[in-house]
Amino acid sequence: MFIKILLALLYIGVGLVGGYFLRQYMSECKINNATKTANSMVEDAIKEGERVKKEKLLEAKEEIHALRTELDKESRDRRNELQRLEKRVIFKEENLDKKLENIEKKEETLNEKNKKIELKESELDLLLKKQLAELEKISQLTFEEARELLLANVENKITREMAIMIKNKEAEAKAEADKKAREIISCAIQKCAADHVSESTVSVVSLPSDEMKGRIIGREGRNIRTLETLTGVDLIIDDTPEAVILSAFDPIKREIARNALEKLISDGRIHPARIEEMVNHSKKEIDDKIKEMGEQAVFEVGLHKLHPEIIKLIGRLHYRTSYGQNILKHSLEVAYLAGVMADELGANAKIARRAGLLHDIGKALDHEIEGPHVAIGVDILKRYKENNDVIHAVEAHHDDVEPKTIEAVLVQAADAISAARPGARRETLETYIKRLQKLEEIAMSFPEVDKSFAIQAGREVRILVKSDEIDDVGMVLTAKEIAQRIENELDYPGQIKVNLIRETRVTEYAK
Repeated sequence: MFIKILLALLYIGVGLVGGYFLRQYMSECKINNATKTANSMVEDAIKEGERVKKEKLLEAKEEIHALRTELDKESRDRRNELQRLEKRVIFKEENLDKKLENIEKKEETLNEKNKKIELKESELDLLLKKQLAELEKISQLTFEEARELLLANVENKITREMAIMIKNKEAEAKAEADKKAREIISCAIQKCAADHVSESTVSVVSLPSDEMKGRIIGREGRNIRTLETLTGVDLIIDDTPEAVILSAFDPIKREIARNALEKLISDGRIHPARIEEMVNHSKKEIDDKIKEMGEQAVFEVGLHKLHPEIIKLIGRLHYRTSYGQNILKHSLEVAYLAGVMADELGANAKIARRAGLLHDIGKALDHEIEGPHVAIGVDILKRYKENNDVIHAVEAHHDDVEPKTIEAVLVQAADAISAARPGARRETLETYIKRLQKLEEIAMSFPEVDKSFAIQAGREVRILVKSDEIDDVGMVLTAKEIAQRIENELDYPGQIKVNLIRETRVTEYAK
């Protein structure tokens, strides 16, 4: 049994040793085969690399040959181009040389001609001096005297021609402008109708009886003093039967006093407490009426987005007059006229109407604020952020600044039309006479004027000129100068016609 085991172990050991050696043998065979295969592949790769190398070298040589051929061709082309350009440059140089030779020849010719011309000029100068000496000897005038005489003649001729031209151009312009202006203004006035009432600085309150005067005065004058203190209005109680006169420059205060006094007379209870109550009530009524009239005026003109304070100031204009013309109605008329003329001319009618209504807004406060109504109005409109075009038209309507927009010119014209309309305004006799005298004085200040007459309420000045000192053409310039003087020295509504008359009379007696 033991021997069997030993034999088995022996067989196993022999098998293991044999298997090991067999495995080693097989591995060596595989390594040898792999080595042979690798060597074969390396040899093949080397052969392939040699082949590719030869091919690439061949291709590179061919490409180098092609580039060299192309470079040679380009070199030949450039050489040919350079040769062509060189030939052109040589040709141009030859032409330039020829031209320079021609120019030199021409310069020589010109120099010769210049010498001849200088010689001729010197001869002409001598000849002119001789002629001038002969002319001075013949005319017995020096050169300076002759020149002055000639210039004077030329100036007279030019002045005459200029006067004729001005006359013709004015005639042509007036023929067209007057026609168009008449159409626009007549159309505007036809569409506008405004009633004007004459107001003054006093109001009259009717009394039921003269007994009421004593009640208004009160014990020791306490009632009348209270009323005058609260309203700022003077009460004049004189011999006028059944009437009391209220006097105040501020029309709104006068209206408040009139309203309060009428209420007191109607109520019958007149004492300081009641007077104060009625005055306060009248102030509220007048404030409401002012606001209502401002809103009504704005509605009639068709304006929107006006500041409430401006609307109140517009209403205050109802109680303000200028030369007897109601300012609110005047402002409405100016707004209508400016708007209609703007429509006819294709301008901004909305701006024209707005500026026309607001152009005298400063007169609502000129009793309270010092300064001209134009400056006051401009400050008010700027304070309430009014449109700049409207502010400019208001500022320019009395020529305080030069009008720069057509709407400003239309407002200025509409203001003059409304103010100058017959019956629209009253003028004191003294101012009227002074204006007529000033018109005649301006006309008589011209030496060629013989007599002057201001006629048609100062809207025309008729001038007789001295026929022996001025001709028909010179009258055109004189008329323009007189009109210019009137515009610069006088303030007047509307326009003034300057009418020059020249006549020649010849008298002979038959004996």
